[in-house]
Amino acid sequence: MYTKFQQFLQKELTDIENAGLFKKERIIVSPQGGKIALQNGKKVLNFCANNYLGLANNPKLIAAAKEALDSHGYGMASVRFICGTSDLHKKLEEKIAEFFGMEDTILYAACFDANGGVFEPLLSEEDAIISDALNHASIIDGVRLCKAVRYRYANADMADLEKQLQAAQAQRFRLIVTDGVFSMDGNVAPLDKIMELAEKYDCMVMIDESHSAGVVGKTGRGVTELYNKRGQVEIITGTLGKAFGGAIGGFTTGKKEIIDLLRQRSRPYLFSNSIPPLVAAAGIKMVEIMSETNELQDKLHSNTLYFTERMIQAGFDIKPTQSAICAVMLYDAKLSQDMAAKLQEEGIYVTGFYYPVVPKGQARIRVQISAAHNVEDLDACIEAFTKVGKELGVING
Repeated sequence: MYTKFQQFLQKELTDIENAGLFKKERIIVSPQGGKIALQNGKKVLNFCANNYLGLANNPKLIAAAKEALDSHGYGMASVRFICGTSDLHKKLEEKIAEFFGMEDTILYAACFDANGGVFEPLLSEEDAIISDALNHASIIDGVRLCKAVRYRYANADMADLEKQLQAAQAQRFRLIVTDGVFSMDGNVAPLDKIMELAEKYDCMVMIDESHSAGVVGKTGRGVTELYNKRGQVEIITGTLGKAFGGAIGGFTTGKKEIIDLLRQRSRPYLFSNSIPPLVAAAGIKMVEIMSETNELQDKLHSNTLYFTERMIQAGFDIKPTQSAICAVMLYDAKLSQDMAAKLQEEGIYVTGFYYPVVPKGQARIRVQISAAHNVEDLDACIEAFTKVGKELGVING
């Protein structure tokens, strides 16, 4: 049987490559940062990491992790409810809840697990989930695992959301779910208007803050801070793998009863090992750093504004952004790969995004700004984009 299946797989892979959609992994041999070293010996400026605050190689986080490695060991070798809960897990959960102004928090191995494990325990076929069309794949998969009636509205389209909410009045409980920042475009969900509609149609609200926590809002507390709605939504999911240190680990924070029920019934929580104590310790230190100073957020916001303004001036087609994501639109999949390869030759490390990560005909290079970058780094990136963009006919020469 496998011989026939192997031939099928080989054809599928060949078709992917011929279509210019084959994804190849490049190997980094240094810590994650604004500047990284590649296996080929080349050193480049990194503009495609989720390392928004530059904390992935922060000495304070590393020290906290090393200390926990000595005091709590390497791993827990258990799920939480058997013997996998440490004092560090509980402390981090308290810190995250306090940071977002919520009542309690539950930790997961990743935000993919948090989103995959949040809907099914809470909602049934009597209920409704109203989801933004551009929500992350983990939300889409989580919704699929739930028996609730599904409604979808066009990205950040409040007229369409209201239409779906009207249809969902037939169900018992209703939950609107949206990304805080949509990772491919960089736009922020209009939470103020979403919450107005939620109140009008008696609905709960869930936000995935993975790309917005640490980034959006004056102190990096995400979309709820940006719209002055801190503590007012029912559920927030997020990750420690982006702005919050860049390691691993996800969380759901929200109303106490919601978190309590997730501890009893959320399958990714019940059947997966707890995150290593060293990750929890670094997460605690991360929250403390963000609570003590606004320096990193201020630098990130300044860097992002500087970069996007100058890229637009250079003639690039940039999606409107309220985050640290700058989508440079190219529309053609092969062009996005060719441009990314030429930029790497110029010392700029970026990635082309194309179908199925984004819709067909919407290929782009997603530039991600970090507090680890300085103005010289930004200028070097803009100069390289301009040079390569002219060579490839993306902008006028």
